[in-house]
Amino acid sequence: MRENSRKYTLLLIVAVLFIVNIFLLRLDWQNSHRSLTFAMLDVGQGDALFIESPSGTQVMFDGGPARKVLGSLQKIMSPFDRSIDAIFITNPDADHIGGLIDILKNYEVSAVFSSGTTSDSRTFQNLKEEIKKQDIPYVLVKKGMRLDMGSDVFIDILFPDRDVSMWTTNDGSIVARMTYGNTSIMLTGDAPTKAEQIIIKNNLLENTETQLKSTILKVGHHGSRTSSSSSFVKAISPEYAFISAGKDNKYGHPHADVLNIFNQLGVKILRTDLLGTVIMKSDGKKEVFEF
Repeated sequence: MRENSRKYTLLLIVAVLFIVNIFLLRLDWQNSHRSLTFAMLDVGQGDALFIESPSGTQVMFDGGPARKVLGSLQKIMSPFDRSIDAIFITNPDADHIGGLIDILKNYEVSAVFSSGTTSDSRTFQNLKEEIKKQDIPYVLVKKGMRLDMGSDVFIDILFPDRDVSMWTTNDGSIVARMTYGNTSIMLTGDAPTKAEQIIIKNNLLENTETQLKSTILKVGHHGSRTSSSSSFVKAISPEYAFISAGKDNKYGHPHADVLNIFNQLGVKILRTDLLGTVIMKSDGKKEVFEF
């Protein structure tokens, strides 16, 4: 009787191990065939962008205003996933960094990247204190830097190209371009036309104008007419314009003049104030959108 019981137990263990092995292999296969995920989160009047490469590397560009981002993040991240590889502070205004404090208190963050612009606001000071408290590396970005997210996903810094510590928060905003195969995304923060023209000039001088062309343009400053000059949009030549803005916001974002530029150039416009969170997934060849 005991011998039969031992045989049964052994067979049960082997069966369980076999099932677990199949499950792990299936997970591994799924992970190796994952897509690039780019999500413009619905955080009201602000910016919060989530990016995950097929390798699983995750970064955030901004975190929107306080008490807005966590709910949106939980809809696209596994509840068992409590880490984010890096966050980018494109500028230290409250509508970009308020939610980053919430993220730092709920997720393990490996690095923080900033343009170097500063603010005297309590929100920014609290964010700096939290970063220091957790001893997270704080890196100033500059044109020419490249972040390798694995699986041939790269983020290239286009601006700032100089010390912007004394510039206004918007003027010194980070501008970066992410690429994955045929899919490319221009990330502009709140960069105004001043920064746009510097980027265009740099690319003309370096004879790399084609490197600005992108599938998606994350529209600068929530669609304000201080950004998205006609010359910049033409240089980017996007198929899609992503606009993060709050519903019925008091600023009138996105501005009619900006929308007209996109409409005249045949650019498809996707807005959080109308659609909520906008998610793009790409296999490096084509894009699929979810709302």
